[in-house]
Amino acid sequence: MRSLFIVTVSSFALLIGGCGSDSEDSATAPVNIAPVVNAGVAQSVTERQTVQLSGSASDADSSNLTIEWTQINGPMVELSAVNTLNPTFQAPNVGDSVDITLRLSVSDGTNTRSSDVVISVADTNRDGTSPQGIPNDQGRRDRARNGRDNNRPMIGGVEVRTYDGTNNNLTNTSWGASFEHLQRLGAADYADSISSLAGANRKSAREISNLVHNQDEAESIPNTFGGSDFVWQWGQFMDHDLDLTDGAEESADIVVLANDALFDPNGTGSVVIPFNRALFDPSTGTDANNPREQENEITSWIDGSMVYGSSDERRDALKDPTNPHLLATSDGNLLPFNTAGLSNANIGSEVLFLAGDVRANEQVGLTVMHTLLVREHNRMAANLMDNNPNADPEDIFETARRLLVGKIQYITYNEWLPTLIGTGAIPAYAGYDDTINPTIFNEFSVAAFRLGHTMLNEQLLRLDEDGEEIAEGHVDLMNGFFAGTNLLTDEDALSPFLRGFASQAHQAIDVKLVNDVRNFLFGPPGAGGLDLASLNLQRGRDHGVPSYNAMRTAMGLTARASFAEVSSDATTVAALEAAYDNVDDIDLWTGGLAEDASGNSQLGELFQAIMVKQFTDIRDGDRFWYENYLDQTDINIVESTSLSEIIRDNTDIGNELQGNVFRVPTP
Repeated sequence: MRSLFIVTVSSFALLIGGCGSDSEDSATAPVNIAPVVNAGVAQSVTERQTVQLSGSASDADSSNLTIEWTQINGPMVELSAVNTLNPTFQAPNVGDSVDITLRLSVSDGTNTRSSDVVISVADTNRDGTSPQGIPNDQGRRDRARNGRDNNRPMIGGVEVRTYDGTNNNLTNTSWGASFEHLQRLGAADYADSISSLAGANRKSAREISNLVHNQDEAESIPNTFGGSDFVWQWGQFMDHDLDLTDGAEESADIVVLANDALFDPNGTGSVVIPFNRALFDPSTGTDANNPREQENEITSWIDGSMVYGSSDERRDALKDPTNPHLLATSDGNLLPFNTAGLSNANIGSEVLFLAGDVRANEQVGLTVMHTLLVREHNRMAANLMDNNPNADPEDIFETARRLLVGKIQYITYNEWLPTLIGTGAIPAYAGYDDTINPTIFNEFSVAAFRLGHTMLNEQLLRLDEDGEEIAEGHVDLMNGFFAGTNLLTDEDALSPFLRGFASQAHQAIDVKLVNDVRNFLFGPPGAGGLDLASLNLQRGRDHGVPSYNAMRTAMGLTARASFAEVSSDATTVAALEAAYDNVDDIDLWTGGLAEDASGNSQLGELFQAIMVKQFTDIRDGDRFWYENYLDQTDINIVESTSLSEIIRDNTDIGNELQGNVFRVPTP
């Protein structure tokens, strides 16, 4: 295995009295006595427990010993206090109880002796949740893969998409399916070329967050492109249609410096931000020729999986049991509650709403979008049933589903993307291409598509039909996390939020994140609060994505030779210089955000290139893309829609809403 640490310390020399005359000493060559080494006693610990090793070493002939700790087996751990014989480490989360063997080797320059110690780590977290709130359901991967039936379902004489994304490409049937490897645009960049976190020489993710990504409280930097809050809200909604990586079995907690005013106000130096490494294919990460590969837990297609689920099991739980052509709802035409106890971020019980994606409750605006699209499915399905009262309910359900998916695709490419990456960025559709693998790219998932986090405002506006704040007031973003069941209590509760999204300009795409997500994500520091910037940086390192410059090269762009070439903003350049030793060390997410906007896009050229590549591939490689799949009548229905129209059709909002909700109204 890999050598972890090499340090030199003074030994506790054994004083052995000599005998014989000076002449005898000079005539006989001394015999070097090898060091005495003991790696300490075996220990039995539990996951995430802090473990201190009890190594010792002594030598009769030398006061300077070279000490080397080497891990022999078990999940990789990182030791601290490396200048002592008694380092510490945090026991990892493990899928099953495992043994970790560490070897203490000591050399006096002539002889080397070693001693091993075994640390047994017990699995205690199999029923817990990840720090992001996703339940640690160990069977979900096996159920997804083992449950594939490899059929091409036909309903009402029409082939329909599978819910797990299989059999879209008829030659490569797993392309785009749930629980398949994320693709890579660049080479994996793990510190050990196998699986350990990238950027071993970089500062901790929280320190970089403090140096680069801090946006002062009450500081507002609105975008200059006319984009509304719907840009980031639709972006989050779409992200939850395309990718999910999370895990709870292997910890890689984020170090917090003792001078961190919010996360370690008492200066203990022992605070960490909890972080678990993502689910990966256990057949990977074996050597440098087979590095660790993460899996996308949902489908890669734009297939409405956030509405309908990425499995038959979740789809069945979402359908109305009495009217199976409809999606289930609760009182007030709101999302149903999770009475079946399916996997749900934060809480897997009936306390929260249930939707196609487990993250639907993360923040109230996202819950609003989920509710809106469920209503649109049900509106179309009810109309279809009224016009065809003797139709098979399953046929009606799937007809409404493919129309809704088509509308999501059309809105994404004709309203949302042009506002974000500029008009004409995506080439015109030329038909289905079965040679394109549309599976989500790692660098898109953990870096480029996390650009929306910089666009958030500190408040979610709630407006009445006259554009005035409602009596209940706006909602601070930090108070909107997992708050949907409290804030959405009747049929009209969506409308103030939707008017607010359409009216407020989103924050500029830059390196800065508002306080509500950089320090108070899901709660205050010390009481469940996380730092979204730190999580993004650590996730990129977890996935071994290339550095900023390496990614530019991989995308055919010229590497930056200096920090000043990354951005024209002097404050951003100074922050990068403070955070990184070299321009080649910049994390992909940070560097991509730091770039100046390119052309009529809100993005810099690196993230622009990644976004164009990904959204071109998931369109052109989709056999069920609406222009390739629907008949002309249905295409006309899809192409006559807009998000504004869907909102008006499913709420009490009227003409106060502009035609393109992704752009704030001009005075």
